[in-house]
This record gives sequence, C-alpha cells and structure tokens, in this order.
Amino acid sequence: MIIPEQWHGRPYYSLDAFLKNTYGEKLYKIAVDADFTCPNRDGTLGKNGCIFCSAGGSGEHAVKTALHASVSEQIAAGITLFHHKRIGQRYIVYFQAYTNTYGSMTRLRALYSEALRNPLTAGISIATRPDCISQEIVTLLVNLKLEFSDKFVWIELGLQTIHETTALFIRRGYPLPIYDNCVRLLRQAHIPVITHIILGLPGESADDLLSTIDHLNQIGTWGVKLQLLHILRDTDLAGLYEKGRCIPLSQESYTDLIISCLERLSPDIVIHRLTGDGPADLLLAPLWSRNKRHVLNTLHHTMKQRSSWQGRLYERSFS
Repeated sequence: MIIPEQWHGRPYYSLDAFLKNTYGEKLYKIAVDADFTCPNRDGTLGKNGCIFCSAGGSGEHAVKTALHASVSEQIAAGITLFHHKRIGQRYIVYFQAYTNTYGSMTRLRALYSEALRNPLTAGISIATRPDCISQEIVTLLVNLKLEFSDKFVWIELGLQTIHETTALFIRRGYPLPIYDNCVRLLRQAHIPVITHIILGLPGESADDLLSTIDHLNQIGTWGVKLQLLHILRDTDLAGLYEKGRCIPLSQESYTDLIISCLERLSPDIVIHRLTGDGPADLLLAPLWSRNKRHVLNTLHHTMKQRSSWQGRLYERSFS
C-alpha cells in the first residue's frame, strides 16, 4: 500500500496529521485541572474509582489548581511550557482530570467559555464518562460551537473495553449501551467523540481487544486513544500487581497488540494516542514505557518491516 499523503509519512492517521491537514499547523495540548470529581469517587457509584485510576484522576499532567486557580491562569502557565517550540502558535485546552461534565450547567458553561475565549485557544477537548453526558449538556456544547464558531469542541469518553466482565472487574461503573447511546447522541449533534481504550487489561485476550476495536468501527467514533495499561502506585491495580495477579505487557506484546488494533481499525479514525504517559514518580510497571520515543520508533520500524498500516484488515461491512 502507498501511505496516504494526508498521513504525513506515518502508517496510521495521527492527530498531528489531522491537525496539520485541517488547521494548517501543529496544535499543542494544554491539560488543565478544573477541580472536578467523579461519580466513581464521590460515593454516587463508588469511592475508590476505577482500579487503575490514580488519586489525581488521570490528571497528573494537568496544571494544578493548587498553583493556578482559574482556567485562564492554567492556560497561561501551560503556554510557558511550550515557549521553546517553533512550530504552531495555538493550543488545545484539555479538561483532563476526573469527570469534566460532572457539574452544574452554569459552572460548565463558565469553564468551557473561559477556555474558548482565549485568543490562543483553537478548541477544547473534554474528558468525561458517557454516563455523565445528558441532552442538556449536548445542547450546551452545541450552543458553544455556535458562539465560538471558529473553534472546536471535542468529547473524550473512557470506555476501556466493551466486555462487561472486564468492566465490572475494573469498576468502570456503567454498561456498554450507555456508551453506545452517548456516542449516537453526540454524533447527531456533530460533536466529535474520542474513545479511550486500554491495552493489557487483566483477563483480556487479543481477541477480546480486537472485538472492542470492531465495536468502535461500528459505532463510528471519530478518534481513539489506545492506552497501554500503566500500573501506578497507590491504586488497587498496584495491589494486584504486587500479589502477582496482574502481569504487565512486555514491549514485544504491546507492539504486536497495537499493530493488530491499527490494522483492524478504520483508516478514517484519528489516532490520538498510542502509548500514554505514566507519571514517572507513580509508575510501577511496565518500566519500558518510560522511553516513549523508543517505543514509538520501535512500533514504526516494526510496522514498516511487516508492511503494515492502519485499516489493512478493516472490514467496512458489519454483521
């Protein structure tokens, strides 16, 4: 296969390629912590969160509210981290920590508007749960798109797996139809959906993972994050790991799995992540994932050796 020109030389449709094709430049992501909580932590569904989730609610890379109270201050602080970059002048504000639609309409509108009003913001990406998206929230997002018509609004949903046994084990807290209905609702409103999937969940086989990929193709997610399972300190998953009940993926196994996922995935789906970044001070395993550049270089080299590309085994018809 000749790699499509719009993929910019990579064997998959990366977010970087999409942004350059669509906006003509590289956009940098600034993760913010807007001081949300989660129904899986505030007692509504549970108090300990998903078994892999750290105390920071997966927002360790966000600019902390303890240092910068407002979203605007966090954006300004985040921009300083990119002062040495010479490519691209605009930013994506990523509402990352915990569940970022889990609040009153008044508060959500104020936070999202504050981020979109910044002249250096190209758009916002909101990480949340599908059971925390209502018609009222979708209407809010649609109105924001109309008000800030030159900017985008994305929603990121933590699915992790389509398999209910695994979902119960990791304490996800909602059944698959909730995700499916949420994606349909957002697609009808023309709000792009990015779905988070985890590779290496305990008890899941390669076939289980590929079934999840097939479901993403069928439901029509716009983007996907293929996240390597990180075992972080002070999580329930860490306890299982220390007892030998959770074996992290080797780099070789990860490479094989990620290639299988990409080959099965629709070539139209944008790849937002292929590894993930486990905080260095919290990461217990797999330690090989710390060298992200080496991991990605190995992946690209292996895909080239195997004459592999995103969508190679994709089937457009579904039964």
